[in-house]
Amino acid sequence: MAKCDICGKGVTFGLNVSHSNRKTNRAWKPNVRRVKAVVNGTHKTIHVCSRCLRSNKVQRAI
Repeated sequence: MAKCDICGKGVTFGLNVSHSNRKTNRAWKPNVRRVKAVVNGTHKTIHVCSRCLRSNKVQRAI
């Protein structure tokens, strides 16, 4: 599951383009971590991207 529970960042799709200009599908996946966090006063395990962790949008449970 590559989706952040905080910001909703998910998989983005695009194309690999070779030197001969052949195109194949590819995906960019966000850096999502399973984190124990405090949600509404209770400890829960949620999926959070690294950007949300760095910007302190999540209070981690100890």
